Amino acid sequence: MIKFEDKVTQDNIIELRGIGQSYDAGANWIIKDLDFLIEDKPAQGQFVVILGMSGCGKSTLLRYIAGLQEPTQGQVIIKGKPIDKSSRISMVFQQYSSLPWMSVLDNVGLALRYQGISKSERDDRAMELIKMVGLDGHEKKYAQYPTLSGGQLQRVAIARSLLANPEILLMDEPFGALDIKTRLQVQDLLADIWNKFQSTIIFVTHDISEAVYLADDIYIMKSAPSQFVEHIAVDLPLERNRLTKRDPRYTEMVYHVEDMMVKVSEMK
Repeated sequence: MIKFEDKVTQDNIIELRGIGQSYDAGANWIIKDLDFLIEDKPAQGQFVVILGMSGCGKSTLLRYIAGLQEPTQGQVIIKGKPIDKSSRISMVFQQYSSLPWMSVLDNVGLALRYQGISKSERDDRAMELIKMVGLDGHEKKYAQYPTLSGGQLQRVAIARSLLANPEILLMDEPFGALDIKTRLQVQDLLADIWNKFQSTIIFVTHDISEAVYLADDIYIMKSAPSQFVEHIAVDLPLERNRLTKRDPRYTEMVYHVEDMMVKVSEMK
């Protein structure tokens, strides 16, 4: 099992400590004694990808960090403090999560609305993000399919999450329902956003090539009960583009992660 530092400090942006999840009063544990640490990297941020077999608890970990679910046991610590309602973090799901009766502009600025910020200010700040994700000209449209494409709806979700909390972005298989062309475009957008915002991004996917392209750290989980068992540092340049995928080191890393996934899938 991977060993993480056991010290909570302000230098740790996210820590899961002694996490366990059981849905039958402890008769069976889906997750047991899981620790996970993401240290803060100022002026860089981190792009962490979590891989693992279906049902191992990847999405559950994101829900803990987002404050959407409490573990049966253990602590969730964000920037040195236990998570509470005031520190909840936005999350981008595979399913489209925008409110279809609201415009793109109002969806992106939703978190600021609940913070009591005036409409003129939140519209100005939302438009900055809308332009960044390539949706300017669509801000008055309803955020629904088919008025917007799947890729555009995910861009709305990314912009909304960044405006709510640009320091941490949680993404649960956000590109799974997109066609290959759109998926590649949004991958490049996300890589660009990471460089601009220097955020800490935690990204769940089943796509190994996508994981290697986006991540600077990959963690692999085993099942029953779930634990992190492999950590792979992706030694590619932090600024990436399509040419990165032509680099022999990229191909080598994809094969290495694939081999580790096979190894983990055979663990008892």
